[in-house]
Amino acid sequence: MSKSKRYNGSSELVERMKLYELDEGIELLKKMANAKFDETVELAARLGVDLRHADQAVRGALSLPNGTGQAVSRVLAFAQGEKATEAEEAGADYVGGEDFAKKISGGWLEFEAVVAAPDMMRVVAPLGRILGPRGLMPSPRAGSVTNDIGPMIKEIKGGRLSGRRAIVWIELAPFCRCQ
Repeated sequence: MSKSKRYNGSSELVERMKLYELDEGIELLKKMANAKFDETVELAARLGVDLRHADQAVRGALSLPNGTGQAVSRVLAFAQGEKATEAEEAGADYVGGEDFAKKISGGWLEFEAVVAAPDMMRVVAPLGRILGPRGLMPSPRAGSVTNDIGPMIKEIKGGRLSGRRAIVWIELAPFCRCQ
């Protein structure tokens, strides 16, 4: 099967047996880009850890300086009083307490992220069986249970990555603007 002119032109720039450093690889990708839209690139990193050992578990969150290129559209904040006002100002789509807990128990899941104030965990904790398997349950370790609810919502809306697997995928689209 014959390859396209675009493929052949791009493949001439790459030395197949050469290992490229990250900055060299990004520069090469910028030279190869010729689409009429912002192209994205995925990076896979092998960390060399054994997940069977608890001390080698990979967990955490990463906030990229320019986001991921994909914004989280709907954030639910469990807060009351002053924290609720802070959450609304930060851009939370849904802010409340027991009322949203009842809606979630009824099957409502029209959000992509959940943030909670520590005093609201008594309301959120019974939802663990619903939110947990979907990766939406707030936790202090992930930073989604916090007193600084406003900055956390802004960070999530800006494109926050969280990972707990040996291979973490990161979109490099914001770094590779090829105009």
